[in-house]
Amino acid sequence: MAEPTLPSGVAVDFGGTKIAASRVSSGRIVTSARTTTDGDAPAERQIEAICGLLSELNLDPTEPVGVALAGRVDAGGVWHALNTETLTRVHAVPLQALLSDRLGRVVTVQNDAIAAAVGEHLAGAGRGKQRFGFITVSTGVGGGIVLDGRPVISPSGLAGHVGFTTSRQSSGRCGSGRVGTVENVAGGRAIAAAAGGLGHEGYDAKRVFEAHLSAEIWASELITRSARAVAELCANLVAILDLERIAIGGSIGLAQGYAALVSAALAEEPALFRPEIVHAELGPEAALIGILSELA
Repeated sequence: MAEPTLPSGVAVDFGGTKIAASRVSSGRIVTSARTTTDGDAPAERQIEAICGLLSELNLDPTEPVGVALAGRVDAGGVWHALNTETLTRVHAVPLQALLSDRLGRVVTVQNDAIAAAVGEHLAGAGRGKQRFGFITVSTGVGGGIVLDGRPVISPSGLAGHVGFTTSRQSSGRCGSGRVGTVENVAGGRAIAAAAGGLGHEGYDAKRVFEAHLSAEIWASELITRSARAVAELCANLVAILDLERIAIGGSIGLAQGYAALVSAALAEEPALFRPEIVHAELGPEAALIGILSELA
């Protein structure tokens, strides 16, 4: 199979904690600029943050631009925050139109996990697979699906938001408004909240994971519960879409031993519901490559 041609341009990865803009040449990052995400800022300031980073990179008038975003992006390029705990003031922002007008070119906008799934399929853990899934476990839990070489997208932009499916491991209300979601037990924000509820105030997910690696029982229980919820999600995705391989990414998903915990929990499922579980290969580059590709 011939290697795919990897894209070039300037890509923005807008996440729940940081915004990064990178110049990409044939799938490789040449230079980058970044800033911290202000989750409470109105849409106008979020757009200014994006454009500020593009200015830092001295955007060329002819360069393609893509923006991969936390949240839902509908077929009209309108950006909606699904988890209002992450982006509190993003409501139906016509981002594609606003950025295209401001930058004088058609700007591609898409959910960041869908973009990452495309990038991993093109150049990472999903190469050669016709039915491929990507799950990111980080601040929240997101995902993207590629079937027969094409990402699964929908008019509303909701397709692929796998973290908002429900789990037997979860019970509380999620920032999406649903009760008992995967994100509400497996994501970094949920892990930190659970740690606080156990009396470990001030612990973020990274610190909880470090406590887990130090064999602190309470922390290992939280991390194992997160991994079990993700394993259940993987089995559910196989039941619905018969995925061959699922790549696990994100700061938690790629942390030491996390994917092994997912695989161990998945081993309790019947063999028919066990996809191949692998680490995502590209890290932050996945979304950057994906958002600039013709599939985005």
